[in-house]
Amino acid sequence: MPTRNEEQETRNQKPETGNEKQGTRNEKPETRNVMNESMTYITLPVMEAFYTLQGEGFHQGKAAYFIRLGGCDVECFWCDVKESWDESKHPLLSVEEIVHEALRYTSPTEVPITPTAIGRMRVAIIVVTGGEPLMHNLEALTTALKKENFQTHIETSGSHTLSGNWDWICLSPKKFKPPLPEIIPLANELKVVIYNKHDFNWAEQFAQKVSEHCKLYLQPEWGQSTKVTPLIIDYIKKNPQWELSLQLHKYINVP
Repeated sequence: MPTRNEEQETRNQKPETGNEKQGTRNEKPETRNVMNESMTYITLPVMEAFYTLQGEGFHQGKAAYFIRLGGCDVECFWCDVKESWDESKHPLLSVEEIVHEALRYTSPTEVPITPTAIGRMRVAIIVVTGGEPLMHNLEALTTALKKENFQTHIETSGSHTLSGNWDWICLSPKKFKPPLPEIIPLANELKVVIYNKHDFNWAEQFAQKVSEHCKLYLQPEWGQSTKVTPLIIDYIKKNPQWELSLQLHKYINVP
């Protein structure tokens, strides 16, 4: 991370390569650097960022800071954040700004300072989600987050090349644009959204391809939950390698 003086000097320098043009919205962020000299000036379209509880999967119930990036070309018809699809509608923030906001929201001030409490003063988990976050190069973002000792989690369909340094990869494959084969064995968690009974076969296709240590979850699509949750319960009872994931945050009314 550059010092403040180095950052100021970098801001005042003119690019010497002649590659002054900013990339288009469809290009990955390495082509959209504000200043190539420092990774902290790489920008990403951020729809929203918020501190809440993880409502799904293995880490359900844990405090987590979410960074929702704009841009998605998977476009599930039942998506509950369709406003994230068009990345041009969301502000470009530098990696430095994104991390600064994460630190601001996740550093409690009213904690007794004891040797035990020092290690607990900051929430550990940052979840990068979307949209489809892997439409963007996430190397710089995860590097900066790691420097601040955050655990980096990603929620992805796996439909784009993996970038970034991740402690936890939640793979949620979609029929509209299936995951790349090379991402599947890297998943720590396989979370399949169940919209109808045919999705169980879809889920099993990927359960055979993930690693033996990957956690397996079936999650009812919110609009069909009354109909499909009983089906999921019966399926898990017959196939206990799977677990139930509920969108807990929607039940307790948090983001």
